[in-house]
Amino acid sequence: MKIVLIGAGRLATNLGVALRKAGHDIACVYSRTMASAQSLATITGGEAVCDVSSIPSEADVFVVAVKDGVLGDLLPQLARGREQQLFVHTAGSMPMSLWQGLTARHGVFYPMQTFSKERLVDFSEISVFLEASDEDTMRRLKQLAASLTTHVFELDSEGRKVLHLAAVFACNFVNHCYALSAEVLEQRGLPFSVMLPLIDETARKVHEMAPRDAQTGPAVRADANVMDMQAAMLADRPLMEELYRKLSLSIQKQSTNNND
Repeated sequence: MKIVLIGAGRLATNLGVALRKAGHDIACVYSRTMASAQSLATITGGEAVCDVSSIPSEADVFVVAVKDGVLGDLLPQLARGREQQLFVHTAGSMPMSLWQGLTARHGVFYPMQTFSKERLVDFSEISVFLEASDEDTMRRLKQLAASLTTHVFELDSEGRKVLHLAAVFACNFVNHCYALSAEVLEQRGLPFSVMLPLIDETARKVHEMAPRDAQTGPAVRADANVMDMQAAMLADRPLMEELYRKLSLSIQKQSTNNND
């Protein structure tokens, strides 16, 4: 397919590279800055532009992969003069209805993964969630997604909001806990790498059992002495101490419910 890629950030970079590898033609890369557009276009091919008016008027799919906060202002600009073109956005928590009244054919193409420019992901392992304005658009989006992965699902906007919330807990909050762990270790000059075997084993376990069944540690054992001691160690960091206590309480409640 001939694709116009709107955005040059982490998701756009990974998706653009994957689409190019799958044999699609990246005709154009748009970003607010020419440097960003050119950087990605160098990898994916296609023309680099930084002005909406310079974006081609026709393509098989226009893929919008930008920050959620700019969609409201950007989408009407993109759709103007391209009302019959097929547009999708890639946002997990933003509804398909953002396109309503702007384009005849539209949808959502949401790859659920954490992305960075420094580490390109293997799209064949990613689940892609689709929503479309009509059956023909869904067929075309499924064809596009199937060129990248076999894990393709239909999911409406409300379902995708739930999915994205779950992903925040499973990815963003967990990674923040890694960062807090690294801060604790730094106090004693210990590298975060000492945690990697523990992190890897925890991740492996949830491939084989439910997360609540894989839970270990002082909270699930209701070891009040250890929890009080560790919370006291964080007394000079009130926010971290509060987080420690609330997470421990959440673990205890879930463990109790699980045993009922």
